[in-house]
Amino acid sequence: MRGSLVRAALAAVLLLLSAPLAPAAATAGAKSGPAAGPAPVTVGAGVAAGQEWTPPLSTRGRWIVDANGDRFRMRSGNWHGASGTWSGSGSVDDDAAHHAGENSGRIPLGLDRAPVAEIIAGFREIGINSVRLPFSNEMIHDTVPVTDRAVAANPSLRGLTPLGVYDAVVRDLTAAGLAVILNNHTGTTRWCCGVDGNERWNASRSTAAWEDDWLFMARRYRDNERVVGADLYNEVRRSVLDDPNWGLGDDHDWFAASQHLGDRILLEADPDLLIIVEGINWTGVPVDGFAHGRPALEPVRRLSHTLVDSGKLVYSAHFYDYTGPHHSGATGIGETSDPRYRDLSPEELTAVLTRQAFFVSGEQDQHFTAPVWISEFGVGGREETGAKPRAWFERFVDHLIRADADFAYWPLVGWHQNRTGNGWALLHWDAAGNRMGLYDGDDWRAAAWTRLMTATSRTGAVPPVAEWSQLSPDHGDFVASRRMRALPDWDPGARKAVCPDGQRLLGLGHTGNRGLCSDVTAGALWAVAGGHEVVVDERHVAAGRDWASGYTKLQCAEGQFLTGYSVRGQAVSAALCAAAPAGRLGGTGRTVWFDRGDSRGQAPRGGDFAYGAYKGQCADDEYAAGIAYTGRLGSSRTPDALYCRRLA
Repeated sequence: MRGSLVRAALAAVLLLLSAPLAPAAATAGAKSGPAAGPAPVTVGAGVAAGQEWTPPLSTRGRWIVDANGDRFRMRSGNWHGASGTWSGSGSVDDDAAHHAGENSGRIPLGLDRAPVAEIIAGFREIGINSVRLPFSNEMIHDTVPVTDRAVAANPSLRGLTPLGVYDAVVRDLTAAGLAVILNNHTGTTRWCCGVDGNERWNASRSTAAWEDDWLFMARRYRDNERVVGADLYNEVRRSVLDDPNWGLGDDHDWFAASQHLGDRILLEADPDLLIIVEGINWTGVPVDGFAHGRPALEPVRRLSHTLVDSGKLVYSAHFYDYTGPHHSGATGIGETSDPRYRDLSPEELTAVLTRQAFFVSGEQDQHFTAPVWISEFGVGGREETGAKPRAWFERFVDHLIRADADFAYWPLVGWHQNRTGNGWALLHWDAAGNRMGLYDGDDWRAAAWTRLMTATSRTGAVPPVAEWSQLSPDHGDFVASRRMRALPDWDPGARKAVCPDGQRLLGLGHTGNRGLCSDVTAGALWAVAGGHEVVVDERHVAAGRDWASGYTKLQCAEGQFLTGYSVRGQAVSAALCAAAPAGRLGGTGRTVWFDRGDSRGQAPRGGDFAYGAYKGQCADDEYAAGIAYTGRLGSSRTPDALYCRRLA
């Protein structure tokens, strides 16, 4: 019996080649050119009111803001094709071998049917202000020129490689005032997303090669300020035999891979880009009786990213009616008895969406608080007659409105023939160049789209907020400080954790090595010309001021605050102290013990930064000035107490 279940499970996984896990797989269902200048532009000439915005973009709490601190709501769409439309079988030259019969020619779809300017005008007409532009790693290295057929409506693009065409599209989109988000959709240039060799960032190439490709792309468009984001990888999911994970420290650890690459992009390529991290799209075998599901962003509650530059992290997730929190979207073999999103009541749908993604932007002052961009959602258009898919789309749009969420519809561009075909796109062109648009009068989605694009949402200035950041040196160094990264290793052989520049250490876990940083109340404390000190003994504990009698105390000197720590195994190794400007730090202190229970004060902010461990945390108007531990028999020399002192 068990053997037959295993065979059925593997068959179900393999079936995903034709019935993909990924929502995007639903069936019908040199420089880039002149750099864009920093002057404000107005976008959204159609159903949405125009908005002026000035690059670059960053984040403040749950909001994305422009260079002036004004909210920039990413009302986006996906212009797919450059990552590939070939289904994986049959001739790549045969349109029938491409998803929904739409052969993109390895470039953004529709360039054979309409001029780029006309397509972009259609984007503006429906009110979007930004475009998610997928690419594949294979596309970057593809030296074969595109066919004349693929760019029949854009003869100036003849003879270019796919990357050259991508360059031209980026140039024209940003010249029109639209923001562009680069999206590494697949490794190989083929349709996503099943068991297709593109399940993970390193499924078809090494992690090192993936990072190199990203640095190449980020540097390529660095001088174009309207290229605003790096969407690191699309729909990370299970292969036949292996699941991705969030924090295990192995070769399948999506948290660690995205954290490492995000920092490298900011440090080595373009510090202005938003770093966009999608949750995990699928784990487990889609067979009843086997564990399986769609984690999405749920792991973020326990383990969140802390980049070297605060205000650059955006999380993303995908939702489609035919998938579900535990449903792969398959039909037939591989279809489980789990409900799809379209099967949920309005109340159930809201609860599931909140649990899987929207808590990240909905809960404030947490270590995980960040904007959430729903970078894919969509539904069939004119030919979709099902009551459940239609009801789901209406409900999902209502939820986007309630949450005042950032979003990107999938897809923007499609083909049609006599007004039939893959009706998911908002704009379609036939072989003769005739456009079929969302607002032609016969597309049932038009009313919901208009409601979404014209709904009241937050606009204008977003005031600065306190930053809360988690440190997680679980498997290696977690140094979120640019200043410390530029200096030699301050505790060789130990795992080091350092707060981002501008933040201070406020909390520690008794076990598990997790920490909490913030700039709350004080703002940046590290003096511009101030140095740092690595403390490994009690040299700064003043006589008569033993704040943890019988325990070893690593205490900062007067005028210093804790900004990091190092560990060997679970044991404390050293404290990292930074110098503050004169007059910023007070002298009154207290001991916060957390060796036998949580000690975080009433209504502490920052969230549970060390799940499953006792935690200690200084108050918002304090700074941590010391760590205490014991080496007594039975102890692992893990942190037992913090020395918290008042800010001046």
